Amino acid sequence: MQYYVYILATNDNRVIYTGITNNLIRRIYEHKNRLDPKSFTSRYHVHKLVYYEYTGDVTAAIEREKQIKSWNRNRKNKLIESENPHWEELYESILE
Repeated sequence: MQYYVYILATNDNRVIYTGITNNLIRRIYEHKNRLDPKSFTSRYHVHKLVYYEYTGDVTAAIEREKQIKSWNRNRKNKLIESENPHWEELYESILE
């Protein structure tokens, strides 16, 4: 099974959110459609997929999520920009 660590951003990239899932398409769909209206991502309109990585090891994925969450914003920005320099929406590309 694959486990994904992902980063979402608002349309203006001011707010970001890091999460983990075993089904990236489903989870991003849930964020985009605000299926949990009380969640952080719903309240702050954080739904643009800007970064993701995957592993087959759930423990490694959990540790990586914690690691990224502990970083300052500048370091998170650099991680995103290492793979997605223009902060483009990646959701459509994972549907292909």
